[in-house]
Order: sequence, then C-alpha cells, then structure tokens
Amino acid sequence: MSKKDVRKVFLSEEDIPKRWYNVLADMPNKPEPYFSSRTNEVATPDELQAIFPMELIKQETSEERWIDIPDEVREMYKQWRPSPLYRAVGLEKLLDTPARIYYKYEGVNATGSHKLNTAIPQAYYNKKAGIKKLTTETGAGQWGSALSLACNHFGLECEVYMVKVSYGQKPYRRSFMKAFGANVIPSPSNLTECGRSILEKDPDSTGSLGIAISEAVEVAATNDDTNYALGSVLNHVCLHQTIIGLEAKKQLEVLDEYPDIVVACCGGGSNFAGIGFPFVKDKLDGTNIRLIAVEPTACPTLTKGVFAYDYGDTAKVGPIAKMYTLGHDFVPAGIHAGGLRYHGASPIVSQLYHDGIIEAQAVPQREVFDAALKFAKTEGIIPAPESAHAIRGAIIEALKCKESGESKVILFNLSGHGYFDMAAYDNYLNEKLVDIEYSDDLIKESMKNLPDIKK
Repeated sequence: MSKKDVRKVFLSEEDIPKRWYNVLADMPNKPEPYFSSRTNEVATPDELQAIFPMELIKQETSEERWIDIPDEVREMYKQWRPSPLYRAVGLEKLLDTPARIYYKYEGVNATGSHKLNTAIPQAYYNKKAGIKKLTTETGAGQWGSALSLACNHFGLECEVYMVKVSYGQKPYRRSFMKAFGANVIPSPSNLTECGRSILEKDPDSTGSLGIAISEAVEVAATNDDTNYALGSVLNHVCLHQTIIGLEAKKQLEVLDEYPDIVVACCGGGSNFAGIGFPFVKDKLDGTNIRLIAVEPTACPTLTKGVFAYDYGDTAKVGPIAKMYTLGHDFVPAGIHAGGLRYHGASPIVSQLYHDGIIEAQAVPQREVFDAALKFAKTEGIIPAPESAHAIRGAIIEALKCKESGESKVILFNLSGHGYFDMAAYDNYLNEKLVDIEYSDDLIKESMKNLPDIKK
C-alpha cells in the first residue's frame, strides 16, 4: 500500500511541537501598531497591562520566529495532542474528484474545538502573573468552554459574557461552561455600564461579539485581580494556534505529501492562523501554495470589509487595531456559525490578505450546512457550523479539480465537532435556515463611525 493511501496519521507525544511559530518574523509588511482608545496614541505596554499579563504582551509584539511552549502547557497539551490527520476518502468518492483531501481534526479534546490550544497558555500566563479571575466573551460557546476548562485547571475564576442569541441557541454550551465553574452571562447584560447602555437603546438586542468583548474588558479593566482573555484576533492567540499547522506539516511529511491548497474558516482569524500560518513562509519563499480563508456572507469581514483602524469592541474600551472591519457597530444576523460573527479580522490575517499572500471567499449558510452533511455522511463526524465553512471551501476546490482533472492536495482545518450544535442542524433539515448577505449600504453606513487615527 502506498503511503498516500493511508487514511489517518497519528503522531506520538514526543512529536508535539516544542515551540510556536510566529509569522510576524517573516511577513514583508508588519501589522500597524495598536492605538489606545483612551488617548488615540500608540498603545503602551503599561496600558495593555490593565487587561493582559506582561508575558502575553511580549508575545503580542515579538518578532522572534520561534517562541518556546512552557513545559506545563506542553504537558497539558499531551492530553489530546498531537491531534489526528485524516484523509477524507469518503468525501473524495462522493465528489468524484482526483483531489486528495486531508483534514486536521481538532475536536478530540474535552471541549471539542481548537480553542483549548490558546486557553491553556493564556490561563497559565495569567496564573503566573498572580491574576485571580479571567473575563471573556464567547459567541457559539467554543471559546467560553475552552477558557472555563483552562481556568478550572489553573484555579482561576472565569466569567463569560455569551452573545445573547447564542446563549439561547446553545444551552448545552452554557451547561458545559457552568460544569467547569464558569459564570455565564447573556450579553448585553445589566451588569456593566456598556451592557446597560446597549439595552437602553435596544432592549431586544440579540448581542454581538463586539458588545460581549466590551462587557468583559470593562470588568477586567476596573478590577486589579482580573484580566481579560480573548479567543481570537490578537497576535498571541494566533501564535498559540500554530501548533495545528506545525503538526499537520509533520503528518503530511509522513505521507510524502504537501498541500497545494490550505483552507480554514475565518471569523476573528485564529482558526485560519492555526492551520495556515506555518505555510506562509513557504509561500513567501516561492512555494506554489494557496491559503484560503472562508467566511460567512452574513459577516463578510475580509471580502467586503474596509482595511482601516477600528475599535475592537462596541463600547470603544479595548485597543484600536488596523484590520479589515465591517465597523464596530456591526450587529450580525443570528446565523448559526456564532464563532464567525465578529466585525473585524486579526490584524495579521488582515495584513496578509491586503498584501495578497492569502485569499478569502464568503459562502452562504445553506451551502455550508449542505457541505457539513455531505462530510458527516462520508466521514462520520458532524462538524461545527464554523468548521463546515472550511469543508465548503475544500469542496469548491475539489470540484475545480474534477473539472480540470488536476490531482491537487487539499488540507483543511476541521476545528471542532458540532454535537452541541444540533439545533442548527435541526433548523437546516426542517428548511428553517435562510441565506443572509450583508449589504454594501450597511457597510457604508458603519464606516462613518471609524476612529480618526492620525499617524
């Protein structure tokens, strides 16, 4: 049997990477610096220390190519890493494509998603800094689940502001977080100044990640023993996720394979960063590889957004970043891919897209769920709605191979399972889901409120 006929590749604990890869070291154009929402000047480390520990601030700005993974973090990674790499033979047959499709499956840990890769180190660094409590936001609940587990492990309190529409859609995610000791609050809430302000204007607000971030940051910034943890967007979060792509590279080497195309869903960007960033240097060095970020048409940050400085949250309390944005006032439709409803994209992902190093495409949610069910029926895993965007992207590329007759290697990130998302599948199967496209007029309107940053 040829190596290329192998259907799955597992590595040993010794193969877990000892260092994260920092793509900033190799980018031809670095992201622009963060600005303070308070002073409209470049944000200083002292200001960031109001909500982050210094070790994470150092990672946020480092241009070292490799950053060591602490032994304590790597030991905890051993509970589920290295995660398996599978070949999607069943999906290939269904599509009748000459493409070879591989997926890195991150749903094998207790929380069922890739988010634990950064929740563990973030809780670790905060514990070492003497912090007692972490606040955060969550959309679909994967990030809140991951942070609740990590905080429980390191003996930290955890307070999660969950986007209200997801709070209602995903009750078992709430139960999961509470099982690990987290306090879960539907956002917007009456517990913060930001939340009260939003509810005063719109008592029926379904919430957004931008609003939930504002609430969590407000609590962290006003309590000395409390810090804020973010599950995507920031450089250090993307850094921690590169363990996915580093392992995938090694697993493909076992098969004498190398991807022509790498695909991942993209909301804030950590999912895409995890699988895609370790291949960026190869592309910059001349390797013919395409890196594709797939987002929902209801929240088309990269494909329709503007590359500009914008607030990271609705209440304008967090740092201002230059990124592709739909505007910080953006309140998304209640699509079922709750983790992809953020108004902005990672500054690093944004810069790479602006420079043409990566690609992006937007897909409607009914196509996404159709792809998800094709995958479930052929591969035996029900994917998270977020991850299903990557499946849809992979299918699009595989069908192009069918038309051209090219036998390309496609790698995608199956970043989590969908067993907490069955209500979404139920709605799809009962034809209750509709496709939503964010209009150009709404984007133009939201651009009127961008911050005035003068460099």
